[in-house]
Amino acid sequence: MNENVVIKVDNLTKDFGDQKGIFDISFSIKKGEMVGFVGTNGSGKSTTIRCILGFIKPNKGASYVYGKESWSHSSSFIKEIGYVPGEIAFPDLNTGTDFLKSQAEFLKLKDFSHANRLIKILTLDPSANLKRMSKGMKQKTALVAALMHDPDILIMDEPTTGLDPLMRINFMDVVKAEHNKGKTILMSSQSFEELENSCDKVIFLLNGRIVSIASIDEIKNRPEQDFKIEFTNHEDYEAFKALDYTIIRDQPQYHQVTVSIIKGRVNDLMEDLKIYHLKFISEVKYTLERHFKKIANIKEEN
Repeated sequence: MNENVVIKVDNLTKDFGDQKGIFDISFSIKKGEMVGFVGTNGSGKSTTIRCILGFIKPNKGASYVYGKESWSHSSSFIKEIGYVPGEIAFPDLNTGTDFLKSQAEFLKLKDFSHANRLIKILTLDPSANLKRMSKGMKQKTALVAALMHDPDILIMDEPTTGLDPLMRINFMDVVKAEHNKGKTILMSSQSFEELENSCDKVIFLLNGRIVSIASIDEIKNRPEQDFKIEFTNHEDYEAFKALDYTIIRDQPQYHQVTVSIIKGRVNDLMEDLKIYHLKFISEVKYTLERHFKKIANIKEEN
């Protein structure tokens, strides 16, 4: 295995029957990369993560952390991973402080300075009763527990689900800071925007299979630009369509087209449009969500 690869998943299959599970999944994560998992509920994100952590034995294939096979050797690397589960179930302890102390004992951690910094940044009150904590407080407590020993790898399963918008931003700021420090991060989410704004690449899962692995840099620096153009009359709409432009969406009922052009041709497009009567023209940003919808053949809304 390449020494720069921290996590490797090789033809991983966990079949639960009735076409549920994950099937022939392969990808790798290099040291310092932040990789996102996105997909609908039941697409296989959590199952893949649990296989990587060694919680589930696959039917076929394998996953590796630092070159060690997950199912057989998880005990040798699990303390080097900070893990935020999708469904947080705290042990039968009174307060967040009690839980964090128990985690510190498990990790043989004696220096609480990093944990205290995180508690301050996240405005967490660890003295609160564990069972009475809100969803957001539980997520914050779990993140502190995952990061308090400053692990090199952080794995999170939909950690921001259920958080309010401001808390989500605060939470992600902490995650991005850890990424900037060089940590290797794998995070599943149902938010395309969240992953696009934080990850180096994103893996799209559908029905237990990888549909695409997208580079965020390639999406943001795509050589084409897309423009939606609506004409005030049918004649201009038809006349424009006869020109040499790549039309990626045609909506004749609105006298509207969406064209894709090389960035260097934007001035040519504007010059050609001068002779037509337009209702509007607007750039359609190419986002991670648009990329995956295109691959999955999901039609865009008007």
